[in-house]
Amino acid sequence: GAPYDEDLAVLSGLAERRQLVEGWLGAFAAATGHDADAGTVEEAAAAELCPSLPRYPAEGATAATVTGLLGTHPRVRDRSLTLQLAEFLTRTSAFAAADVPGFRAHQRQRAGLLAAERERLRIDAYRPRPMPSFVRNRLIDEVYLPLVGDSLAKQLGAAGDARRTDTHGLLLLLSPPGYGKTSLVEYVAQRLGLLLVKVDGPALGPATTSLDPEAAPDAAARRELEKVAFAVEAGNNVLLYLDDIQHTSAELLQQFIPLCDATRTLNGRDLRGKRFAVCMAGNPYTQSGDRFRIPDMLANRADVWNLGDVLTGREEAFAFSFVENALTSHPVLAPLAGRDRADLALLLRRAEGDPEARADRLSHPYAPAEVEEITALLGHLAAARSTVLAVNAAYIASAAQDDADRTEPPFRLQGSYRNMNRIAARLSPAMNGAEAAAVVDDHYRAEAQALATGTEANLLKLAALRGALTPEQAARWAEITAPYGRGGAG
Repeated sequence: GAPYDEDLAVLSGLAERRQLVEGWLGAFAAATGHDADAGTVEEAAAAELCPSLPRYPAEGATAATVTGLLGTHPRVRDRSLTLQLAEFLTRTSAFAAADVPGFRAHQRQRAGLLAAERERLRIDAYRPRPMPSFVRNRLIDEVYLPLVGDSLAKQLGAAGDARRTDTHGLLLLLSPPGYGKTSLVEYVAQRLGLLLVKVDGPALGPATTSLDPEAAPDAAARRELEKVAFAVEAGNNVLLYLDDIQHTSAELLQQFIPLCDATRTLNGRDLRGKRFAVCMAGNPYTQSGDRFRIPDMLANRADVWNLGDVLTGREEAFAFSFVENALTSHPVLAPLAGRDRADLALLLRRAEGDPEARADRLSHPYAPAEVEEITALLGHLAAARSTVLAVNAAYIASAAQDDADRTEPPFRLQGSYRNMNRIAARLSPAMNGAEAAAVVDDHYRAEAQALATGTEANLLKLAALRGALTPEQAARWAEITAPYGRGGAG
């Protein structure tokens, strides 16, 4: 009609003309009772505005409804989805042209930013990486993991009904060097999916008394304090591990007290409710023991475990762990580390002369020659273990004594997993007993040469522990210990 034609003639822009035509057509369809969907109105508007365009009748269906759908989606109503071909093509074309490239550009930008931040924060440096030679031995399974797990449950919270609303505590691991403190912590952090922020105690040194990096006495200490700040800033899924704390100051350790009690704060940062744990490790048996003084209030909040000492009732597991840990140090024994633990126990009993330990009870098929080779090597390893365990006990007993109470010189040779592994690497199945004993002699002779003082006394004490003192050595040992017997300092 005239009003329609007049309104259309006034408009020159295609978008405005289309809007007008679609408005008139929609009103006409509503007035006449036609059920015209958006696609039909758009087609009619195109024919009205562009009459010269070629047209043909559509022979196929341009709309469909899918029913019986499950789930929720803005386009699904009453479990049905209506699809209009024209609208679908328009929408998906716009999606492919704009949304998809935009989303991919967003992903690239996001990945770039994350990579840059990871590099800046050195996140990969804090991912725990247990050593390939780490062996989850029976002592770890039966003793250490339950103890460590209980301590970390206090700090991180436990699953289920045992979960605590208050988190607190500190895990304090003590032992001489070489007993696997760091390896154990690395393994636990990896299994729990925690970032492991390792802080080096010797780098901090006794001169570091503040957690403020700006107050650090040198660049090395500043770097370690920045690690502590990073751990606190990260907050969640973090295990803060301070190693060799005997080299740090008591003033510095005191500042961790609020982090280990129920307040869970450090430098004003509230870590309550966070998956954040603290572990410290050190050597309590050191000649500079007067510097290694853990503040009482910190010690009272700690679960303290000595990995170098024998737990009551676990002597057999402790001794067995020295053999388990040494497996990966020798190519003949290394395959046993990945096999049934019962095979190792049986082969060790066989090496020690147990007639009940028969090879036909092994779970893995071994060739007879292989069994003999392993048995011979385990026999040498068991003999070496006796010496290592005796050295370990003597070292701990000596280091725990006050100088005023000594009856003999301090014993500084160590009997750790590290010593056992080094000895195991040099043994051979073809050796006889004397040759295997010489390997132990050579190892400890080299260790004694590295001592600052007391080399002769320590080697004589070692010979006494092994029952191998000659008459001349016994006389010299009596001469060395005589001043101590009179109450002197030696």
